[in-house]
Amino acid sequence: MPKVDLDALTPTNRTGYPAPFDEPVQGRWYRRLGPVSGLTDFGASHVTLEPGAWSSQRHWHAGEDEFLVMLSGEAVLVDDDGDTLLRAGDCAAFPKNDGNGHHLQNRGSVPCVFVVVGGGRQMGGEYSDIDMRFTADGRYETKDGVDYAARRI
Repeated sequence: MPKVDLDALTPTNRTGYPAPFDEPVQGRWYRRLGPVSGLTDFGASHVTLEPGAWSSQRHWHAGEDEFLVMLSGEAVLVDDDGDTLLRAGDCAAFPKNDGNGHHLQNRGSVPCVFVVVGGGRQMGGEYSDIDMRFTADGRYETKDGVDYAARRI
């Protein structure tokens, strides 16, 4: 059956970010939808951000497009253009290789929920506000190539 039973998927807040970059995402709970749905050409996640949580460090992808749909609550999209409030029904698109680092912050007092879909080739990318980038093979490294011990999840 094509319907995905969200209640059957245990949310996780795991991250591969090395400390201290992992702290802002501790209140991010996600369910990966692609693997349980049999999807192989793109990924999708159902994400809940608790108050105060970030979706990720501010980042951009070299080879992957992302598209986000807010389902409930509100969050602030932070990118190179500044802060933009997103509410239920709002959408945001992040083209691959545009260099515009982005993430969501829940600055409110209630959780917000969104679905994010990504597709393309895993080619790595960078984090705009910190000295870190991610590689196609799942590593984190500084922008001058020094390897972090942590690995992407």
